[in-house]
Amino acid sequence: MKDIVALCKRRGFVFAASDIYGGLNGFWDFGPLGVELKNNLRDLWWKAMVITPPIGPDGNPVEIVGIDSAIIQNPKTWEASGHVGGFSDPMVDCRETKKRYRADHLVVLKNDTDKWPAFFEDVEDTDIEKRLKKLGLAQDLTGYERHNLTEPDILAALDKVIGPDVDKAGTLTEPQQFNLMFHTFVGATANEDNKAYLRPETAQGIFLNFKNVVDSTRVRVPFGIAQIGKAFRNEVTPRNFIFRSREFEQMEMEWFCRAEEAKMWQEFWFEERAHWWKSIGLSSANLQMRPHESDELAHYAKEGLGTSDIEYKFPFTDPDFGELEGIAHRCDFDLTQHQKFSGQKMDYLDPVAQERFTPHVIEPAAGLTRGVLALICEAYTVDESRPSGVYLNFHPSVAPKKAAILPLTAKEEHVPLAQKLYLELREEFPVDLDIKQNIGKRYARQDEIGTPYCFTIDNDTIADQTVTVRDRNTMAQERIHMDKVADYLREKMKR
Repeated sequence: MKDIVALCKRRGFVFAASDIYGGLNGFWDFGPLGVELKNNLRDLWWKAMVITPPIGPDGNPVEIVGIDSAIIQNPKTWEASGHVGGFSDPMVDCRETKKRYRADHLVVLKNDTDKWPAFFEDVEDTDIEKRLKKLGLAQDLTGYERHNLTEPDILAALDKVIGPDVDKAGTLTEPQQFNLMFHTFVGATANEDNKAYLRPETAQGIFLNFKNVVDSTRVRVPFGIAQIGKAFRNEVTPRNFIFRSREFEQMEMEWFCRAEEAKMWQEFWFEERAHWWKSIGLSSANLQMRPHESDELAHYAKEGLGTSDIEYKFPFTDPDFGELEGIAHRCDFDLTQHQKFSGQKMDYLDPVAQERFTPHVIEPAAGLTRGVLALICEAYTVDESRPSGVYLNFHPSVAPKKAAILPLTAKEEHVPLAQKLYLELREEFPVDLDIKQNIGKRYARQDEIGTPYCFTIDNDTIADQTVTVRDRNTMAQERIHMDKVADYLREKMKR
């Protein structure tokens, strides 16, 4: 993972936010190539969900429309959704370092000593052994038992627990609930009357607009409303690069249907979404489908069919998996809650059956930011036989640059032809015109940024108008006529 993070910074995919000031934990900036990759993933999702939605169980295309709702909504939104009262995690503070930790992410090693070192649940065993050595305890894990910090016997003996960043016991407080929403103030005065929140999910903006969409369009249940946008969660322990951050983007769709059809639609969307991730380059070997256990279910899913996750095997979770997308049955919880808190009718009138009912909701909710990370991890391929040592095996549909135009030298004869081809292709494809350095170094750079094809202009191009095509994955080369380059790329982009 360290190598992937280093490549992301070196080649302009992801930077630490406000890097020149030392960064800000949990916030990231997408660089020139990262924003192209993210936009490609975003646009492919939007096309698959809104522009050309899939064929439904009845053989007809399903109906999905899009919206873009405000990041800051009326504060009552979050009371109705349960976020104000229930969107919190148990936290412990360290009196010495002033750091705060999620209690359910801390584990202690307990043996027959009175010192119980604490660490995060995903820390490698080698790092734990180093910590034991630093604390003057046994230098391996022999004889230790692992205990979750929230277990009653541990809580009763916090004076024995050594926090993750200290060398003495007794600095951790008992767990307290900590709300994860960022708050702000709307208007000229900053007081409780003007308090508002940055949205922790994009879904509620869809539910708030359910009636607006029904009244202003010709949609009929079953139908979906899709949205892509920023969400904010004040994660106490953001970690694993951009996997868990405080500002991130979501791709969510709320599918409104009759209660008796919810099971059919949940199964439909689960299959559709898994197929889509595979279609853009994630391998079956690194994907798994997992239903939530009862103790994992969100409040809105407890009375329904639950939630099933599409998970990806990230380097930092291997051999386990991390959540990429969830397909939840939210029941009629959200519409019912907003009807109760707003006093506005949120039911639906079936124009054919002349029947009123509150639709149930199936929610395929994916992390756009996590999707970018999964694509980079999947594409990262070590190959010591090439100068770069690695290449990014992006599916052509998501690659930031589809091709690079490389004049063999900076000679007068080569550069004008390269510029001409570049200007022709850029109207249809994101392409890179790369003139500087020797050709080997330029190939290496294009490999590292995941460009599928390089077209090289050389002396033969001057003579017969042909160019050399180099395939990123195989490094095989062939020659085609300059007039056929656009057709060549169109055909390759289909796969």
